[in-house]
Amino acid sequence: MGRILLIALAIFLAFSVAGWLFGALLGLIKWALIIGLAVFVFMAVSRFLKQKR
Repeated sequence: MGRILLIALAIFLAFSVAGWLFGALLGLIKWALIIGLAVFVFMAVSRFLKQKR
């Protein structure tokens, strides 16, 4: 009985760690997308302003 409980606990811990890592990875990807979009918009606006002159 104790061994089954330990295996279940190990599986639960592995899933929670994997979920946490996945969430952290998604957060990093989201921030990278936001920063990339901001840089892209900034470059597009500066290029547009240069053409206007």
